[in-house]
Amino acid sequence: MSYTYLTTEALAARIHYEPSTIRTALKDSVLIEGRHYIRPFGGRKILYIWEVIEKDMAAESTSSDIAIPLASGEICNG
Repeated sequence: MSYTYLTTEALAARIHYEPSTIRTALKDSVLIEGRHYIRPFGGRKILYIWEVIEKDMAAESTSSDIAIPLASGEICNG
């Protein structure tokens, strides 16, 4: 399978986020090294793998596993 590798700026343009948001808020919390991005040749440059990110975004948006914590401590599954 061939992959589309994107820079932070190119990924930001595709998902409509600021590059700084990707670097500070998403990288290493939502976007995981080795799954969503790589550092080719052990360098500092980061390349994001578009197909994996797109698949994971779609999976999250169609997930129906919604849990709402109630004041009583119970969990309501929506």
